[in-house]
Amino acid sequence: MRDLKLPDQRHPEKAHRPDNAQPKKPDWIRVKAPVSQGYKDTRDILRTHKLSTVCEEAACPNVGECWSQGHATMMIMGEICTRGCSFCNIATGRPDALDVFEPGRVADAVKKLGLNHVVITSVDRDDLEDGGAEHFAQTIRAIRHQSPDTTIEILTPDFLKCSPEVVEVVVRAKPDVFNHNLETIPGLYPSVRPGARYFHSLRLLQRVKEMDPSMFTKSGIMVGLGEDRQSVMQIMDDMRAAGIDFLTIGQYLQPTPKHHKVDRFVTPEEFKAYETAAYGKGFLMVSATPLTRSSYHAGDDFARLRAARLAKLAQG
Repeated sequence: MRDLKLPDQRHPEKAHRPDNAQPKKPDWIRVKAPVSQGYKDTRDILRTHKLSTVCEEAACPNVGECWSQGHATMMIMGEICTRGCSFCNIATGRPDALDVFEPGRVADAVKKLGLNHVVITSVDRDDLEDGGAEHFAQTIRAIRHQSPDTTIEILTPDFLKCSPEVVEVVVRAKPDVFNHNLETIPGLYPSVRPGARYFHSLRLLQRVKEMDPSMFTKSGIMVGLGEDRQSVMQIMDDMRAAGIDFLTIGQYLQPTPKHHKVDRFVTPEEFKAYETAAYGKGFLMVSATPLTRSSYHAGDDFARLRAARLAKLAQG
């Protein structure tokens, strides 16, 4: 689980960077410390099954709220990423070998937590020939076996260094939602996401929709990194051209002084304007708030969308 290393030890690839001042957060960003019994129960189940969560590893501000309700985004394939994105709080380095028993432990935890909807994500594993695609598929199948009524959302890496066919392995396992985050606008990729390629990520999601038009696709970005409104509107258009159904937009929060600086705190009113614009462009579901993260209220959003679709089908 999450270690207690100092920032320079946890992120050695960032140690040479100059410090960026961490600005004081506005009132609309502040959250309560996690202290509830529900939080502790969720934590204990995850610890017992030796599972990592992006909630902890990425220092998500919503961990107290989500864990108190029994929700957690499970992170498979270890706690060490082969990439060194400047926004991310997950440790970078040489990962351990895959744990073949992990899919079963994830499935056990999902069942014990009684989840109606689960989000499964991972670190980037550029060291693996398939980028971890088969491990994702095994995890999906294990959850389906133990909790057939649980809907499954996956948040995958970009499989940049793999054969294009590996994504088919994941799609054939039939997750309900296939999510891959674009994270930011193309012009900021060299400084924010240098190991990735904007149009590769976009094409990945487009290919998922081509392989299975019935599968929901999803992506998200952070704001406050230095983008402007026009560039956010353009990324929405790019997503819709790729057939992406769901969009999340949240405020970037700087984990340590060695990470990318916060350019500004976007106001709740601006987030609301982004939400309105996104629905106008045809997204089926939009979450755009300062505290929005990829999996924040993902189950509730998916349930509402599915209910709306069923009602529409019932009406003919």
